[in-house]
Amino acid sequence: MLLSTAQAQSHEHEPALDPQTFLGLRMRERRKALGLTLQTVAEEAGLTAGFISQVERGLTAPSLSSLTAISRVLGLDPGAFLVQPSDPGPMTRAGHRPVYGFDTSQIGYERLSTTFPGNVLRAVLIHEAPGHRTEPIRHEGEELFFILSGALTVEIEGQRHVLNAGDSIHFASTRVHSSWNHTDQVTTLLHTCTMDVFGDARRAAHHPGGVAAAQTSD
Repeated sequence: MLLSTAQAQSHEHEPALDPQTFLGLRMRERRKALGLTLQTVAEEAGLTAGFISQVERGLTAPSLSSLTAISRVLGLDPGAFLVQPSDPGPMTRAGHRPVYGFDTSQIGYERLSTTFPGNVLRAVLIHEAPGHRTEPIRHEGEELFFILSGALTVEIEGQRHVLNAGDSIHFASTRVHSSWNHTDQVTTLLHTCTMDVFGDARRAAHHPGGVAAAQTSD
């Protein structure tokens, strides 16, 4: 399940755009409409101007956390750029969760967590391709990685931690962090955080009926 290209394909005489290119174009249009500079977006999102520029030019795609941070600065829900699974309920089953992302051959996500009044945890399974790197970022909250298979290098403010299957790391997200699959195999990990990466809290705030009502109206 990837970013919807419906808007990019709405003009029948224009060629269809791949999700990553469409993301960049839409993000740039929104930034310019708000009169924001690359540097302003980068600073408020906890990223670099160079990375934002690469995203806008379709050269790279942001991680789920980075997409959420950028979307907030632009005043949008992450769902404006990436189609994500709706609330799966309190239980999910292996083999029944959609794998989604901008390019699932590089990094794919499976939503695990549900939503309810007062909940703060969000959880996904992440499948990270060999050699894949996430961009350095800092944002509010905290997060925990637990490696299910493979290995991952997690860098936190310049300090590298090599995690193997069964290892975990828990840290404050306000510290600059990034990760890298330094192996030649796909790495699968459980990622839990307090950042609103699914946009549930934002939708609930804009729909008095709650998240379910918001999803129904979308």
